[in-house]
Formats: sequence, C-alpha cells, structure tokens
Amino acid sequence: MKPVTVYDIAREAGVSVATVSRVLNNTAPVKKTTRDKINDLIDKYQFQPNALARSLFKKETSMIGVILPDITNPFFPEVLAGLEQELRRKGYTIFLCDTVSLNGDYEEQYVRESQYLNLLLEKQVDGLVMIGGRINLAKPDKRLVQEVAEVGKRLPLLLINGHLPGQRLNRICVDEKAGAELATEHLVDLGHRQIAFVGGYRKMSNTLQRIQGFRTIMEKHGLQVRPEWMLDGGFSVERGKLFMRELLAGNERPTAIFCANDLVAIGVMKEAYKAGLRVPEDLSIIGFDDIPFASHSIPELTTVSLKCYDVGKGAAELMHGMISKSKIRRTTVIEPELVVRETTAPPGRD
Repeated sequence: MKPVTVYDIAREAGVSVATVSRVLNNTAPVKKTTRDKINDLIDKYQFQPNALARSLFKKETSMIGVILPDITNPFFPEVLAGLEQELRRKGYTIFLCDTVSLNGDYEEQYVRESQYLNLLLEKQVDGLVMIGGRINLAKPDKRLVQEVAEVGKRLPLLLINGHLPGQRLNRICVDEKAGAELATEHLVDLGHRQIAFVGGYRKMSNTLQRIQGFRTIMEKHGLQVRPEWMLDGGFSVERGKLFMRELLAGNERPTAIFCANDLVAIGVMKEAYKAGLRVPEDLSIIGFDDIPFASHSIPELTTVSLKCYDVGKGAAELMHGMISKSKIRRTTVIEPELVVRETTAPPGRD
C-alpha cells in the first residue's frame, strides 16, 4: 500500500498543502471545521509527517548535538539527564556523541571530537553542546580551539564547565575553585592540618581550579602544601587506589585527603580499608562532584556537589534561548554546595 502523503491529506480535505502544514505544526490559526476535517483524516490514515521533509520546510531539525568524553563516568549522565529532560520538554531530541578512547589516548579523543563536529554540521542540528574533552584543556592547541570557534559561527554552541581561550562562546559552569575552597575549609574546620590533594590532570583547567582553591585555603590558614602529597594522573577509581598506595608508602601519612572527584575518593577509601585504616576515624576523605555513588558508598562520602542535573537543565534553557534568539548571558555560573556525610571527622577521633 502506497504511504499517505501530506498532498493526499490536502486533496481529500479540499484544502491547500500549506493549510495541512499549519495544522500539523500549529503555526497559524485554521478554522475549527477545517482543522477537525484534517485531523480526522490524519487519524484515519495514521499519517506520520516525514521529519526530514518537515525540517527542510521549517529549516529546523529540532535536534541538538551533544559531544562528551566518556558516558561511563557517572558525572556526565547526571548532567545529561537534566539536559535531555529539559530539551525534550521544549520539543528537542538529542544526538549524543561519546568520544571516549578505550586505551586512554587523548589525541584520539580529540580526533573523534573533530569528526563529530563535522558530522553534526552535516546533520544540520539546531544547536551543539560540548562538555569535557578539549574545552577542559588549560592550554589547548590553537587548531582545536579554531575548529570549535568556526562551528560556533555557524550554529548556536554552548560549553558546559569548559572554556576556550580567546573565544567569546556561551558557557554555563560551576565555580570549581569555590567548590575546592569549601572542601578544604571543611577539613581545616574539623582540625586537619596534614591534608593531601590527589587526582585529576594538571593539563586540565578543572583540575587547576580545584588545586587553586585548595592552595588558597591552605595558605589562608598558614598550612603547608606538601609537594609529595599533591598527586595527579587520573580521575578513576583505579587511580585513587594508586594514589593511596603512594601516600601510604611515604614516611608520614596525611590525616585527610581531598580527592579531585568522587571516583578517585572511592578508590582512596577502598585502598585505605585494605591497609587497615578506618574512615573517618583514622583518615578523613572528601570527594568532588556528588555522583550518585557518593551517597551509596559505605561510609557515605562527604563531597562537593556540582549540581550536575541543574547544570544540564540550565544548559537546555540557554540552548533554547540561543536558538530562539533570546537575550542570554555570555557566562552563567552555578555555585557549588558542600555535602557533609560520613567520611570526614576531626583527626584522631576514636
């Protein structure tokens, strides 16, 4: 059976194709009797308008491209949940692009980002959201920056928790330095003076902001930042275990550890238990992000919430505003929140 087209609906209803289109897209008033006749025919034939044809007619696809570095990291799905749910409410769907490199090759990841940038342009998405990857590099290669800048000239582009030097791109971000200050101040207020910082990559701006916040509070209280207790090289549970082993191998052990993210904190906690240390009686641990695992670990992890869902929802609202050409702020900043649970306590508590 030949598929029913919009032309067939128009012919049987005795109206123009434009009138049928106005009913389908609800773009202009149509007399009730005419609208009812068209809707009856749509129901009769179970007519589904061709999305591609409609996008060509409206010059819109109602599709938003999203590029992120690793969907298996619990931080990103939390952001994505807020983003997708709010975009769906506004009539958009997302085209998700995960650039993860299974062997940890970041150059490969950036190549995939470039491929997806071109693909999303070909798909004629209405807007593009980037989170992680090259936009988190402290000193990104000029070619990587220029590539994104060129895309930003062609369609609405929004960065989440990232920045590209020299570019005036719209972005929504959490104040990560302020979050690190909250975490460090919490440990100091509990009485800790021997505090380590572990996790992240110093080539990444988000890690540098967290280190800066840590140093600011340590210096404010006249506390020593010990180089041998400043360890970086990853954001994973396995790296957290490695950092803890390295700290335990030293002549002295810190009484508290500030971890660059919650996955590292979980790894640190697991290795501490293997070594016979009690958390928080022997060692206080604080994370960063507030992923769902943080409230389900035993003991429950004290951390800094980056309000991932709110960031995603805010990004959706900003993207809709950019597409509809509403006036929006160039940069929207979300304030982090300290979430005190069970892994922090005064030093030497029995």
